[in-house]
Amino acid sequence: MDSAQQVFLVPVGGNATRNAFVDSVWLDDAFVRMNADILLHVRLRNGGTEAIENCQVKLFVGQRQAATFSVDMPAKMPVSVTARVRLASAASEQCRVELEDYPVSFDNSYYFSLQPSPKVQVVDITGPQTPPTQQLYSNEPLFAYSWATAGSLNYQVAEAANLLLVQGQSQITAGLRESLRRVVQRGGSVAIVPTDNAQGRASYDQLFRDLGIGPVQWEDVASKPALRSVAVPERRNPFFRDVFGVQSRQPVMPKAAPVLRWSRSGNEILRLQDGDGFLGAFASGKGTVYLFSTPFDEARTDFAQHALFVPVMYRLAMQSYQREQQPAYRLNQGTVVVPIDADPSQGEQVFKLTKDSLTFIPSQRLQAGTLRFEVPAAMREPGFYTLLRGNQPVATLAFNNDKKESELAAYSADELRQLIGPNRKNVQVYDASAGESVAARYKAERVGTPLWQYCLWAALACLLAEVLLLRFMNRPKTAEPVAMAA
Repeated sequence: MDSAQQVFLVPVGGNATRNAFVDSVWLDDAFVRMNADILLHVRLRNGGTEAIENCQVKLFVGQRQAATFSVDMPAKMPVSVTARVRLASAASEQCRVELEDYPVSFDNSYYFSLQPSPKVQVVDITGPQTPPTQQLYSNEPLFAYSWATAGSLNYQVAEAANLLLVQGQSQITAGLRESLRRVVQRGGSVAIVPTDNAQGRASYDQLFRDLGIGPVQWEDVASKPALRSVAVPERRNPFFRDVFGVQSRQPVMPKAAPVLRWSRSGNEILRLQDGDGFLGAFASGKGTVYLFSTPFDEARTDFAQHALFVPVMYRLAMQSYQREQQPAYRLNQGTVVVPIDADPSQGEQVFKLTKDSLTFIPSQRLQAGTLRFEVPAAMREPGFYTLLRGNQPVATLAFNNDKKESELAAYSADELRQLIGPNRKNVQVYDASAGESVAARYKAERVGTPLWQYCLWAALACLLAEVLLLRFMNRPKTAEPVAMAA
């Protein structure tokens, strides 16, 4: 707090009160599937000092009521409820949570939007043989899969992919290395399956340096390598969440003969039983690089024929998807980031936010398919706003009040003085508990006795005196007659 400024604190006393509001809403998975159950979490909070019993909570998806709850909320304590919802179409659904809570009712509605995620773009760069991942990704409608050799690769399509999978490459060309670097720089994912060709190691080493991965060591390649077992995955690893069910016996794990070894990564997804890495995740730029320690050749590993192959490769693709548009925003959030599809025909048009008859033009910047804009200070009403490019709607955004406004706690004068401490002379606390009003005390201490009335009376007295002096002191003298002698 700036010591050069004078700060005056006024404690606002009030009776015990209660106020239920929605603290936050979130999903278990950022990847939202259409026509599938979605687990939605709603955290409620009581911002008052009295407990709330049997608060009625309703969840709406579009115009349909999806769930209803009766919740008891202690004072200052969060309470979470969950509901399963289903989205039947690819369009964005305007959702809301409504509370039946009195007397404070301005925050009884919380607005958010849900939309099924688009297909994950997977580009597979392979050798001349058909890769084992072709049938894997092609049979799942969640993914938009394409594969090509390094010589026939469309680099523009590859750099727009969510997951770029590199396997079966004896050499990494300079053009491919640059495309992989651009993918992770914009936030995409790259999965690398190394080669056992010793002549191509130098190009892979250069790729690892460009991606910031290291140090990586190469193993000696034997004609008949010794296969080592992969360790059972760690169930607490978020990568394997909801992958494994209850198992009564130890699962049979795949075997591998690594050609790469690294000291550590950001996340060791799979390890060998002796501790060496089999699949590691490395942070690079804004994205992630997934590195396998062995090729998918049958002589090197049976991972591609193992039951673990499908969930691991699916999770690699699904985690590469990043949802930049959030379900809800706050009116005091500051900056909002929204992905925008590039459309050269639109030109440089202004983006606007509209709600009913309200229209706002925020400060904005469009760069690389991402729109960043500042929430206008005049935008105060919560609800759904349509983001327009020119006159064309591009997104629906939900805005809510700052949840701090729903906290009804107040400090007493003594608590304020204790928080301030004795060393802040520029901060004063006004206490109206003694009977004197805050305005009267501020007036006495800061304004002082007003003298303008005395000045006015003095000015009027001076004017009166002047008038009297002019009236009586400047009278013309009457000439006396003089007798004349004849």
